[in-house]
Amino acid sequence: MPRPARPDRNAPKGRPRPKVDHRTRQPAREYELDVLAGLEDVAATELAGVPLARDVRGLRFWFPGSPERLTRLRSVVAVYRIQTWDVPRPRGLLGNQQLSELTAYLREVIEVGGHRSFRFGAAGKDSPVMQRLAEELQGTLGLPHDPEAGELLIRLRPSDDGQGWDVLARITPRPLSARPWRVCNMAGGLNATIAYAAHKLAGQRDNDRIFNPMSGSGTLLIERDLMGPSAALVGVDINPEAVRCAQENIRAAKRQIEVAQRDALHTDLPARSFDLIMADLPWGDAISTHGANETLYPAFLTEMHRLTSQRGRLCVITHEIRLFERVLQNQQKWHAHELFQVASGGHHPKAYLLSKG
Repeated sequence: MPRPARPDRNAPKGRPRPKVDHRTRQPAREYELDVLAGLEDVAATELAGVPLARDVRGLRFWFPGSPERLTRLRSVVAVYRIQTWDVPRPRGLLGNQQLSELTAYLREVIEVGGHRSFRFGAAGKDSPVMQRLAEELQGTLGLPHDPEAGELLIRLRPSDDGQGWDVLARITPRPLSARPWRVCNMAGGLNATIAYAAHKLAGQRDNDRIFNPMSGSGTLLIERDLMGPSAALVGVDINPEAVRCAQENIRAAKRQIEVAQRDALHTDLPARSFDLIMADLPWGDAISTHGANETLYPAFLTEMHRLTSQRGRLCVITHEIRLFERVLQNQQKWHAHELFQVASGGHHPKAYLLSKG
């Protein structure tokens, strides 16, 4: 028998084996993002940056990796896992097989989130069928049913094709918008997802010197610092309680951000000190009044123009939309365009990005 030829060491080698992400071999689960109305595009952009997320339909998608990765999304209120049952109405979930499947599904969510109680967020949650379902799950899951504050939030709704019912389970005990660093709250405090969206759309640059007048509990400051480096990050507020509150939250977030008690309109800071100013102006309800804002808003735009660098930006969030747009029309120093309008807590504030005229 002829001897096999020796391999030629100088011959070109075959293509290297492609690296395979082991997570792709895990079973994919279906999820959906809960987002404040008006921030859908921001959330979709953030979702696009999640490796392995696939079959994306709006804010609904499949993901084979660890759900922990999804808990790091910052533009969303919550992430829900979804499973669909082929039943004509919720009563069908009380069948032996369906209840067993539902229990197994919810146990997987609990194993990840560590929930200690559950509740329903569905319409008709007080109906006899939902009450019986709560009783059954209380026994099979071994968790108490807390209708008001249950950590595992379960929602039911008809499936998109109308052939069954979706069961959505929030994968975290608290909404993602309830940031863990928020240990101090103040009236009129800004929703953290709105702060994140405003920073993303205003433009994130590592060399920006950033100023947050009327900094309140520090939401805009902390959210920006968590996004990455900046040349400077400074906040001021005339209210000493607000400064104290912001400092508590900054410590809880383990950040180092300068916050001082000072009137935003009289900071004595040099002209052109900042490249980006982020401001959540008083809305005239929880903080300040409409009459006071009539005076504040024009003076604010004048002083921020002085403090902003030649090519700097000013991002303003406000619910005083008519007043702010009227003030913009009566001045020549700023050019403005709308970033978004969002529904939050019964309000519909807008965010604007201004550049020097």
